[in-house]
Amino acid sequence: MYTQLHSDVTAAPLGLPGLAKLKQQGEKIACLTAYDASFAALLDAAGVDVVLVGDTLGMVIQGRSSTLPVTVDDMVYHTCAVARGLRRAFLIADMPFNAYSDKQRALDNAARLLAEGGASMVKLEGSANQAEIVAHLAGQGVPVCSHLGLRPQHVNKLGGFKVQGREQAAAKQMIADAKTLEAAGADLLLLECVPRELARDLTNEVSVPVIGIGAGPDVDGQILVLYDMLDITPGKKPRFAKNYMADGGSLLDAVKRYVAEVKSGAYPQPEHGFE
Repeated sequence: MYTQLHSDVTAAPLGLPGLAKLKQQGEKIACLTAYDASFAALLDAAGVDVVLVGDTLGMVIQGRSSTLPVTVDDMVYHTCAVARGLRRAFLIADMPFNAYSDKQRALDNAARLLAEGGASMVKLEGSANQAEIVAHLAGQGVPVCSHLGLRPQHVNKLGGFKVQGREQAAAKQMIADAKTLEAAGADLLLLECVPRELARDLTNEVSVPVIGIGAGPDVDGQILVLYDMLDITPGKKPRFAKNYMADGGSLLDAVKRYVAEVKSGAYPQPEHGFE
């Protein structure tokens, strides 16, 4: 009988002020995804700062070809499970496809993820066209992470999983979008699959922490899909993923190595990013 599936970490929970302090101090923020209580407790014990319950669960847990079929009920279920495994790490939950098509729908679904799921923040994909949604959520006390660059929920519109912002006009627009979203109330930004130079410039233009995935080393923190960095995901891995099980050891050791490399700047290397 399992009587304790939560972390035995005794450190105080890391809230938004704590994340802001890490950025101000120049300490990199180590983030990973998780989808259940056992892995959540492991990540907490390894010193991960931020845990994201990503809609990537549609692919790595449910075996789907994209994130689009994931529902709000799916996200609430997995967020609730992860929340039970955490003590220190800051918990973010993805808003799935079509969960924030208007302000009221966005607020209703965000409220479920915070109240039922136990998340401390919701993440939504979008550019400046989501500023009204972000402002509405922020005005109701909902912390928001805005996801820029490659947005998997927009894969059909983008024409596939491609690097974003390589053209000068697109890069300028992404920086403008980031500033607009910050002004609207976004507390955190996530950049996926953008050139290193753009990620550096965007990070310097905003005051909120910027987390990268395939965005080079000059952002405030890094995130990977847990199953990719533990070499669980079958088939070809994304370019930005690094296999932390390659040198052997336990799962806990692998996550600790990831945290240490993010903090020291050893990850990511040039081969994990884009020019």
